[in-house]
Amino acid sequence: MKHKIPAEASRLDDAARAGWLYYVAGNTQDEIARKLGVSRQSAQRLVSLAVSERLIKVRLDHPIAHCMELSSRLTDRFGLQSCEVVPSDPDAPSSTVGIALAAAAEMERQFRSQTPKIIAYGTGRALRASVDQLPLMDCPQHRIVSLLGNMMSDGSASAYNVIIRLADRINARHYPMPLPVFARSREELQLLHNQEAVHNILDLIRQADVTFVGIGNMGPTAPLTVDGFVSHDEMRALEKAGAIGEITSWVYDRKGALVEGLTNDLVASAPLLPAGEKPVYGIAAGDGKVPAMLGALNGKFVNCLITNETTAEQLLKL
Repeated sequence: MKHKIPAEASRLDDAARAGWLYYVAGNTQDEIARKLGVSRQSAQRLVSLAVSERLIKVRLDHPIAHCMELSSRLTDRFGLQSCEVVPSDPDAPSSTVGIALAAAAEMERQFRSQTPKIIAYGTGRALRASVDQLPLMDCPQHRIVSLLGNMMSDGSASAYNVIIRLADRINARHYPMPLPVFARSREELQLLHNQEAVHNILDLIRQADVTFVGIGNMGPTAPLTVDGFVSHDEMRALEKAGAIGEITSWVYDRKGALVEGLTNDLVASAPLLPAGEKPVYGIAAGDGKVPAMLGALNGKFVNCLITNETTAEQLLKL
């Protein structure tokens, strides 16, 4: 049974939503009025209230009640270490803007530590958007390492590998994986993994203090297919085998079990294992990501989650 939210708290929630839509998502006051179902004058007053109540700084600084409730329920259901649910833009529930800002805030917190850390990264659109939100920093005490390569078999690179971009922003020692995403054969995979440089990178990954990964969906819109790493025929075979999502190119089913054979036989990424005690952040949002996120949570591949409220609501219905 839901507790009734006091009128003042509800108005602050509305002000926080209006402030987020205006300052983060870049909506006009007319657009905010339409999305919140209020007059333009009310929308203007809500944005002003967000400022006067100091809810708006550089990032939204108000624990919106509904988002907090969703966060608590997801944490309890999936046994998460942490879960941040950000507001959704009603017209763009799959937008990465909100989750990128939240992920950047957590990354910045990690980088601000004076204690040297090893921080591992996957790849993808949400992670790249997060890295783009980071301020320029000087973090020579940290090491950042990539969980996977970004080369196709012909040597071309994905635009969504983040490790070089990140290193430029924070001035940290960085260790890109010098491998293609997929080997052409099991024999080639063995040769690639026998390189001393790869051994060193895999060892760093095992020691990582914190990890950030994106979560990819399956089907014709899957990043693996759109970016040219997996053909449409291969994707159909994966779906027929029960594949529901992927992390660092490792494909898994609804229960979080890795799919046997197929492209998983040729993945050159670091092994995808259930998260232990150290934080592994999954960053994803959108209707198309929900099944993949559910599989990742069921498989315990992530133990921290950053998503938006629309996606959180859908996850809790499954």
